Amino acid sequence: MRRLDALRSDLSVLRAMARGMPRAATQADSLAAFYAPQTEHYDLFRERLLHGRQQLIAKLPLAERAHVVDLGGGTGRNIEFFAERVSRIARYEVVDLCEPMLERARERGRVFPQLRAIHGDATTWQADAPVDAVILLYALTMIPNWRAAIVNALAMLKPGGVLAVVDFYVAAEQPLAGCSRHNWITRKFWPAWFGHDGVRLDSAQLPTLCSVLPTCELTESLAPVPYLPLLRVPWYAFIGHKP
Repeated sequence: MRRLDALRSDLSVLRAMARGMPRAATQADSLAAFYAPQTEHYDLFRERLLHGRQQLIAKLPLAERAHVVDLGGGTGRNIEFFAERVSRIARYEVVDLCEPMLERARERGRVFPQLRAIHGDATTWQADAPVDAVILLYALTMIPNWRAAIVNALAMLKPGGVLAVVDFYVAAEQPLAGCSRHNWITRKFWPAWFGHDGVRLDSAQLPTLCSVLPTCELTESLAPVPYLPLLRVPWYAFIGHKP
C-alpha cells in the first residue's frame, strides 16, 4: 500500500511535468499554475532529483543569530537541511513568486518560528538589513533574469557574507579551467529536457558566479533522474564569499 501511495504521489508530479510550464500573463502566474497541482508531493519527489542541497548547507559558515535569505526557496524545505544548526539562525526569509509553494513554507513556519515566507521577486526583493548568507538552491535556473538575481543577492550580503548556489547546469563548449567538460549531447539534451518545465540551463551561469566571487568553493557532479535510470544530469554546488 505504501509503495502504491508513493507511485500515486509521483504520478501527480509527473503529470504536471509532462504538461510543462504554462504560459501566463506573469511569471508568478505561470509558476502558480505549474506548481499548484504538485505542491503536496513536491518535496518528496524532489528529494530524488535535487541533489547536493544538504551537503552544501553542511559546509555553509553560520554565525550565531545568523540572518539567512533563501531566494526562490519555494516550500521552505531547505531550512530542514540545517538540522541541529537551525538554532543558530535568528531570521530565515523564504522569498518566492509562487504563492502555492509559499503556503507550504508558511506551514513549516509553525515548526520553525524564524521562518518567514515572502511573496517577492528574487531579482528585486531586498532584506531590511544586510544578511549573513543568501542561498539559491535549484532556484537560479528558474529565474529568467538570473544575472539580476545574482546582483541582487550580492547587494544584500554583508561584507564577508556567503552566497551559496546548487543547480543543474551544462558547461560551455570551452569550460573554465579545471571545470568539467560536457559532450555535445549533454549540452543539447538537458537544456531542452528541462526547458519544457521552465528550467533554463545556461552555460554562462557558473562562469558568472566564479567571476563575481572568485573566493569560492566549487563541486561538480552527476545525479540520477527519477524514472530515467540510464541518465545522469550534471549539477554544481558553489559557495562564494563577498569581499
